[in-house]
Amino acid sequence: MVLALMASGLVVSGCAETGSDSESSGDPAAELVAIEGSDLQQVVLTEKAVERLDLEMVGVTAGGLGAVVPYASLVYDADGNTWVYTSPEPLTFVRSPVTVANIAGEDAFLSAGPGAGTEVVTVGTAELFGTEQEIGQ
Repeated sequence: MVLALMASGLVVSGCAETGSDSESSGDPAAELVAIEGSDLQQVVLTEKAVERLDLEMVGVTAGGLGAVVPYASLVYDADGNTWVYTSPEPLTFVRSPVTVANIAGEDAFLSAGPGAGTEVVTVGTAELFGTEQEIGQ
């Protein structure tokens, strides 16, 4: 619930269109695209939205027993499932399930999830989740 409320405020402030460019074009800052065969959606942002959200990403690293991601990259849904946002192509973000084996400091050690080298969002996960869930729309 707290995440939903936090994401709601951040989505509204982060992706809100302002200025003459957006007013004249009417283009949305984000588009949701259904992923065939899945309940998930791709979040496709404009370059301006990515800039406003100040999104940051890092590659998943290989740890001794599995993959390692920054703890900040994790997002939890209302059912308690754990996810990260990957970026399969520029400006496109997809929520991917992960299983966390252990958390130590700022690192989350995964027993299941994206492989080493996969780019995951570390700053802006709550905003992406709020956008995907259409919170604050």
